[in-house]
Amino acid sequence: MKEVILLKNGEIALKGLNRRTFEDQLIKNLRRRLSPFGTWQITAAQSTVTAIPAEDGTDMDAAADACARVFGFVGYSKALMVDKDMDVIRSVTGDYLAAELAGARTFKVCAKRADKKFPFTSPEICMEMGGVLLSRFPHLTVDVHNPDLTVNIEVRDKAAFIHGNQQKGAGGLPSGSAGKAAVLISGGIDSPVAAWMMAKRGLQLEAVHFASPPYTSERAEKKVHDLLSKVARYSGRIRLHVVPFTDLQEAIRDNCPEELFTILMRRYMMRIAERIAGENDCGALITGESVGQVASQTLYALACTDEAVSMPVFRPLIGMDKNEVIEISRRIDTFDLSILPYEDCCTVFTPKHPRTHPKLYYVKQAENLLDSETLCDAALAGTRTLTIRGY
Repeated sequence: MKEVILLKNGEIALKGLNRRTFEDQLIKNLRRRLSPFGTWQITAAQSTVTAIPAEDGTDMDAAADACARVFGFVGYSKALMVDKDMDVIRSVTGDYLAAELAGARTFKVCAKRADKKFPFTSPEICMEMGGVLLSRFPHLTVDVHNPDLTVNIEVRDKAAFIHGNQQKGAGGLPSGSAGKAAVLISGGIDSPVAAWMMAKRGLQLEAVHFASPPYTSERAEKKVHDLLSKVARYSGRIRLHVVPFTDLQEAIRDNCPEELFTILMRRYMMRIAERIAGENDCGALITGESVGQVASQTLYALACTDEAVSMPVFRPLIGMDKNEVIEISRRIDTFDLSILPYEDCCTVFTPKHPRTHPKLYYVKQAENLLDSETLCDAALAGTRTLTIRGY
């Protein structure tokens, strides 16, 4: 007998001839996530991945918690792996799930018999184990429709597995299975959520943050590091590129019409991020913009922003309202960090009356007042790169 972790595949099960590529990436990500907890034997069969610890005394609760944040799995559970023997299953199920059974009022038994040579059918296993558990836990009643606890017994090729309710996994696709993209990350609520959402779709992330000292503080940059650490718990390693943006913002302030400050700043951010993305094999940019949320996110402003780059721009929050974004930020534990009162560069030199319907012709006229290439080159030359690890 040995305690293991069972993980259920999600969308990968729908893949065709390239399914093996996704499975290989998923298992690679799982190995990396479980590595702090020792050595593991990991096998995949029938849309289920089994992770078996090599050493006794492994912290299975912490390991299972780490599995909850691996994109690609829709569910997971700790399970007891035992011999395929009905007498063994009878004797150990009540002990292994004693705490859960004691705390439940209703239960049902769900059996799956992948090994058709096993002498008991699935309904027979359910009836047999239902009787065993009712005799040991007389406070329980059977509810096959909405039980407090489902006792799962899976009889597979080499062993049987016993576990309680399956926990919800992170879902999505394995990180790194869909290529790379660069996310423009601020210290606000939206961009970390956008990063998480695109990582969930299988993208490996590079992050670009614009710092404007002395207008922004070291605490503001530390806040971004901490936010990315939360995202990296799901996505895996993220490289952060910190771009010095002060000179460019001051040039915009000193030379351009005030009502265009924000849209001009966004265009330069996108240009610089595109160059960083290209140098790091990224195929797209990611932003946390949502239609109409602020002046720089009207349809007209977004069109002006997109014109500055040729790379696709993904905006996963584009049709979401703020409450929806906040709900996700709370779920991934970034909200409390995002609302810390450390200003980012987006709040520097904010115009009193920003243009909500900017015309591209006038925006480009304003840009002609600046030595754009020199300013962008200088910002890129001063960029610092560091690695954020979530585990």
